[in-house]
Amino acid sequence: MSPNNTKTVSVLLVDDDEINNFISIKLIKKALTNTDIMACLNGRFAIDQLVEIQRKDPSQLPDYILLDINMPIMNGWEFLDEYKRINLDPLGKSKIFIISSSVFSNDINKARSYPLVKDFISKPLNVDKIKELFGVTEGA
Repeated sequence: MSPNNTKTVSVLLVDDDEINNFISIKLIKKALTNTDIMACLNGRFAIDQLVEIQRKDPSQLPDYILLDINMPIMNGWEFLDEYKRINLDPLGKSKIFIISSSVFSNDINKARSYPLVKDFISKPLNVDKIKELFGVTEGA
């Protein structure tokens, strides 16, 4: 399937750091021209948003979920457990990536133990990491 530049890529950022979100959104918009980005400051809020989308129109679930680990109320691991428990995305539309400043190998290994998680990406994000993440090829 060839990349279609007219299709909007939807991204859900789940991170409690608003400055980080601001920077991530800027970087994503720089790496990808057509994006629809929503940010949630904790896993609980993200789950609520996703449940609402799933209820209204499952085709509107985000293409990518960028998930931080350390957050208040519901952290990244709890988010993944709840996401799986309620079978939020039975068709597997959303690709989940852990985005964390953690360099602990146990976090990286734990992330890889979740079949839902496509990869573990360390912060800070940059345009090259984002292009790699979204499979953007040069000149596309």
